[in-house]
Amino acid sequence: MTEIHSKERIRWACRRGMLELDVLFMPFVEEAFDSLSKEQQAVFQRLLECDDPDLFAWFMGHEECKDPELNGMVALILDRVRV
Repeated sequence: MTEIHSKERIRWACRRGMLELDVLFMPFVEEAFDSLSKEQQAVFQRLLECDDPDLFAWFMGHEECKDPELNGMVALILDRVRV
């Protein structure tokens, strides 16, 4: 699979059922994804496989993700939003 097709897939996966998640993921993919390491990109893609209610709880601070890698990606995305 080419990198362009992969990026298109990631963009599609960022389109969630919740606006709150869309406004976090879409700008992150457009502005930061390409600058992530391959390992971070893989973690981000794994994050996109999670269920919306879990993602919402993690990003809103209602719960903490038990997976350290995913939790770190949540923090990275939130840090970018706060800048």
